[in-house]
Amino acid sequence: MNKKNIVCFIFARKGSKGIPNKNIQILDNIPLIAHSIKAGLDSPSIDHVIVSTDSQKIADIALKFGAEVPFIRPKELAQDNSNELDAWKHGIKLYEQYYKKNIDVFISLPPTAPFRSTEDIENCIKEFNNQDCDIVITVKEAKNNPYFNMVKNNSLGFSEIVIPGSERSFFRRQDAPKVFDMTTVAYVADTRYILNSNGILQGKVKSVVIPDDRALDIDNIIDFQFAKFLKEKNKK
Repeated sequence: MNKKNIVCFIFARKGSKGIPNKNIQILDNIPLIAHSIKAGLDSPSIDHVIVSTDSQKIADIALKFGAEVPFIRPKELAQDNSNELDAWKHGIKLYEQYYKKNIDVFISLPPTAPFRSTEDIENCIKEFNNQDCDIVITVKEAKNNPYFNMVKNNSLGFSEIVIPGSERSFFRRQDAPKVFDMTTVAYVADTRYILNSNGILQGKVKSVVIPDDRALDIDNIIDFQFAKFLKEKNKK
């Protein structure tokens, strides 16, 4: 039986509203994107680590830290309103054209999750290989629960529980159905599913739970400052 070609992509555009040049900001003495590159290179199941970017500067940094950058992403796939799934499809197609080989398992390791471990990635790959699914996502247990302590404003402007009637069924949070927040630690998917899909959650989806201390997703400057605090704390 031939070994599957497992390819990890890191999608890192130069634009960012929350933090300018977010993907190359320095965290723990290396650019943010380098944490994802190192995680991909350290994972024994991964065959290639590819960076997809619209920035030559990011491409040069990626090459310095050991990733491959066989193409530059078109600007139209790197805008604030660009669909990430379109960038995934572009990456797969360009990889297969450039290397003249198919990708069997597609992995995305966003730069915004610098605390992921090799174990997290390998667990996602193992879950994908052991289950009849199209994609594996990563999640963490949610602090709020729409069955218990999340509200929305109704048409009259009054606040009410997100799932009507659930407040009469669950008097303790631990009795409510467990819900999860998606994280950006890892995505592992069947390549043909990605190419033929209009949304990553439309197929058969499995999830791997990530501990809070490895699930931080850097979206704004507060997240980044907290990440720096955690890195310093871990050193001590």
